Amino acid sequence: MKGAEFISHAQNTWCPGCGNFVIQHTIKDVLSGLGKLPEEVVIVSGIGCHAKIADYMQTNSFYAIHGRGIPVATGIHLGNPQLTVICSAGDGDAYAEGLDHLIFAAKRNVDITVIIHDNRVYGLTTGQYTPTSPPGFAGKSTPEGTHEDPINPPDLMLASGATFIARSYSRDKKGMAEVLKRAILHKGFSFVEVLQVCASFYDAHACYDEHVYTPEGHDPANRDSAERLIREWNYAGEGAIPLGVLYERDAPTFGERVLAGKEGEIDRTGIIERAIGKR
Repeated sequence: MKGAEFISHAQNTWCPGCGNFVIQHTIKDVLSGLGKLPEEVVIVSGIGCHAKIADYMQTNSFYAIHGRGIPVATGIHLGNPQLTVICSAGDGDAYAEGLDHLIFAAKRNVDITVIIHDNRVYGLTTGQYTPTSPPGFAGKSTPEGTHEDPINPPDLMLASGATFIARSYSRDKKGMAEVLKRAILHKGFSFVEVLQVCASFYDAHACYDEHVYTPEGHDPANRDSAERLIREWNYAGEGAIPLGVLYERDAPTFGERVLAGKEGEIDRTGIIERAIGKR
């Protein structure tokens, strides 16, 4: 199936220059390249500019309430493990209202792909700060600037047990495609943060263009190396920003453990057959 067939006919209202366009078209190219059919894919979204992707993609879709996309995606995966479940969330959506769900999905190793459209601002409501906004960010809710440091989401995901952690940049479509393909193919919880620039309320292109890079020789299976890379940029200063797959390991998924009854007796083929009614 051609990638263009994954784009719906819904009118697109994202602002010109929004990084969401790159995410949308990268997803459709990856799904096409993997040979997926629209009925085999579910895109779950929350509330925010990112959420419109549920309308703009020609797949199954589900709008969740603010911060609650991940538990919906978890339920869909458990109901039908054969589906490719992608959860799109914003930085406010996932790191503020939905942070507890993000942590527990990582802890449980739920077999879904979570794409964080991190523009570091509440764009839909025109400019409030989020958990990843830099110190001093002057927005609608903080006209004199924020007085707090941002969180480091990949570091939090590493501590929470995520089995796949990656970062992409909306001006690097090729790199994003490689990351999303690996994320979707990964068996377990895949966390992909996309530094997705908001052209209207926080245009960080100049900073990102200067500081992003792809590490050479990094082994994503090496936790110590991954931790060093993840902490190289703290979202507050102007340090180097590593892109790509930062960490990956294999572990039983939440669905496998639920259906198997206990850890240590896991037959992935048998579990899936039982889940869809085959004996």
